[in-house]
Amino acid sequence: MKFVIVSGLSGAGKSVALATIEDLGYYAIDNLPVALLRGLVEQVLTGDDANRYARTAVGIDARNTLRDLEQLPEILAELRTRGIDTALVFLHADEDELLKRFSETRRKHPLTSDQRALADAVTLERTLLEPLMEAADLVIDTTGTNQHQLRDILVQRLQPDTRNRLSLLVQSFGFKHGVPTDVDFVFDVRCLPNPHWEPRLRALTGRDPEVVEFLEADTMVHDLRRDIEAFLERWVPSFESSNRTYLTVAIGCTGGQHRSVYLAERIAEYFRSKRDNVILRHREMP
Repeated sequence: MKFVIVSGLSGAGKSVALATIEDLGYYAIDNLPVALLRGLVEQVLTGDDANRYARTAVGIDARNTLRDLEQLPEILAELRTRGIDTALVFLHADEDELLKRFSETRRKHPLTSDQRALADAVTLERTLLEPLMEAADLVIDTTGTNQHQLRDILVQRLQPDTRNRLSLLVQSFGFKHGVPTDVDFVFDVRCLPNPHWEPRLRALTGRDPEVVEFLEADTMVHDLRRDIEAFLERWVPSFESSNRTYLTVAIGCTGGQHRSVYLAERIAEYFRSKRDNVILRHREMP
């Protein structure tokens, strides 16, 4: 049985995520109380329609009691000891983005009331769900991400398993746009020569041959690339052996256009030659 739990902050894209997972062939249930999780799994495993529910996804939000939310990590560990392939996906966004989304859609936040304003509800929900974020297998920051981009990310990360169970995402980004919060490792490559200061290269990206030639002419670029590859080659198997399903590596330069893009491309290419399920994403590029 493959069991995916989707949780996260209201307005961060849980509904889109659950619908996307349903499109991938999962039987999806939204707003399931945590207290019913064990019973649901038991019914799926022992019921007459076990094959129909062999891939099930459920949405869980902050409308559960605090006690039930605190028990969720324990329930997940219990399911895994029974051999159930379980993953917890958590979506979040920064406060300004969430407030903007609620303002634009005029939706009511589930924790607002006559005594609790929207901003306070967002803060409370983040506090309530923090244990789930800490326990999540896959954390996705949807700040600045539209519905189509979120769907693409989920499809890439949750496609049926290939030979390697762990999904490795290599992502470039620009520090001036903020450090991604949904990653496991961040590598800062701003120490390398910057093509931005070459007028003929400024409008190009790390995918263009002229930028590639500029960067590959410097031995520091090769040294740093090999160091990152060696580090990941040493430690990725350890994460895999501890039953991690998702691992995200972020490569950052100043603007996320040249150095980080080039290195993310090369590092992803390197690991694709050694394993399946390697994904490449450039956060600052269309």
